[in-house]
Amino acid sequence: MKVGFIGLGIMGRPMAHNLMKGGHSLYLFSRSGVPQDLVGEKGIACQSPKDVAKNAEIIITMVPDTPHVEAALFGKDGVAEGLSAGQIVVDMSSISPIETKKFAAQINKLGCEYVDAPVSGGEVGAKNAALTIMVGGTEATFAKVKPIFELMGKNITLVGGNGDGQTCKVANQIIVALTIEAVGEALLFASKAGADPAKVRQALMGGFASSKILEVHGERMIKRTFNPGFRIELHQKDLNLALSGARALQISLPNTATCQELFNACAAQGGSAWDHSAMVRALEMLAKHEINQK
Repeated sequence: MKVGFIGLGIMGRPMAHNLMKGGHSLYLFSRSGVPQDLVGEKGIACQSPKDVAKNAEIIITMVPDTPHVEAALFGKDGVAEGLSAGQIVVDMSSISPIETKKFAAQINKLGCEYVDAPVSGGEVGAKNAALTIMVGGTEATFAKVKPIFELMGKNITLVGGNGDGQTCKVANQIIVALTIEAVGEALLFASKAGADPAKVRQALMGGFASSKILEVHGERMIKRTFNPGFRIELHQKDLNLALSGARALQISLPNTATCQELFNACAAQGGSAWDHSAMVRALEMLAKHEINQK
């Protein structure tokens, strides 16, 4: 198929690469420029999102935040200006569920289908085509785009209608943030008490406390490898969606709020671009102790 891909950062670049490996021709656009390794037999650099939409059957956006999606779709030389009836727009960014429903309605008015399909799994999952993909859209459109998703992910679920994929992603980010905080507290406790945190992590990996966060981010905390990954500023954005949604729904998410404050503390130390596993640094500052491997 002819697939458009807009947004070629830490996540988008390997996702686009996997689509080309799957045999699809890609029409590419990124505000920072299209990486040269994606340009060739299967990858064609475009001048604008409008240019992408004019050439592709399915157009994917993978950009940082809600305003970036809106600009890519409806801004000057945006996707909407290049669409023809029958095309499919797929947003794989992590953005507001409320705005997603508005975007879908606008795309539908043009005679096109809209799918929200945010992902989880980080850079490693993107490179290994092992992402979890949470989908909002109609069953008929999902059936059309699922073969594309299968080249980028493993766990692919149609959650419900437009916006439900984004709602699922917000829920995912709540769990991830709280689990990072829990792993950080546990390894900090172990280290301060004099145990080897690496051995503690190894032991916990065989028990009920085992998790992907303990496996991947626990190792990052111990080895002090806080290059992203997934930047703290992006997780802050996702938790803002959770907390603003909670206010609208009149529910309390107290531990989500605590994790956001810990991220805020990291940002105050210049850590907005650290990997989100570096939340542990805020806990270490409170304890005046850094996790260290014996």
